[in-house]
Amino acid sequence: MKGTVHPSSTSKYNVLLSFVNNFKTDGILFIKGHRNVIKLFNLEGTTLNIKSFKKPNFINQIAYRYFRKSKARRSYEFANILLKKNIGTPQPIAYFERFNLFGITDSYYICEHLKHDLTYRDLVIQPNYKNHEEILRKFTRFTWDMHEKGIYFKDHSPGNTLIVENNNTYEFYLVDLNRMSFTKLDFKARMKSFARLTPKKEMVRIMSDEYAKLSEEDFEKTYQLMWYYTNQFRERSKRKKRIKQKYLGKK
Repeated sequence: MKGTVHPSSTSKYNVLLSFVNNFKTDGILFIKGHRNVIKLFNLEGTTLNIKSFKKPNFINQIAYRYFRKSKARRSYEFANILLKKNIGTPQPIAYFERFNLFGITDSYYICEHLKHDLTYRDLVIQPNYKNHEEILRKFTRFTWDMHEKGIYFKDHSPGNTLIVENNNTYEFYLVDLNRMSFTKLDFKARMKSFARLTPKKEMVRIMSDEYAKLSEEDFEKTYQLMWYYTNQFRERSKRKKRIKQKYLGKK
């Protein structure tokens, strides 16, 4: 097992290592997904969020050791880049990787656990959520700022933005960070980054209106392109689901 710890937490290396070594038996289960597991651990009064990534297939085990950075390492490094660019994300603490003769077997990303009031998903399923439009417009400004700083978040999806309310102001924090790129974004790429967020046309119209104002683009052009990529993503997802149901018997 090898790990890298944030300079602010270097003295905690051995404790953090013990957390990941005992991940299966210790900690409080927070999320158990079909790919990854997240548990919470207490470190001197601070709650840590530790994400255990699913063991990769044999080819990726080799790739993540010799050719590509692991998901845990990318999450840690991308979190530090986001903070340097003043984009919200929970404070990164460390990442750990375990290797065998062939390649990586498991990896862990550790950050501070962020208590939040809602996620973008709540705006989708609760259209009457208080200050719904205001939050949506501020989220759009947050995304625009991210784009202006050359950040393309490939998993910009409903559950990956945590929202904290503080005296009727709202702060946004990105999670699930292992798929990002950092480059100057053209207008099409910017609109495509909204594709996963919501199937609701009225929400897309609000985001388009706010983004058009910020970027000084025509509203109809912005809306049509954002809605096009939204529909394209939905249709692609439906096709994948039909294929899985037909050939793999999966729902």
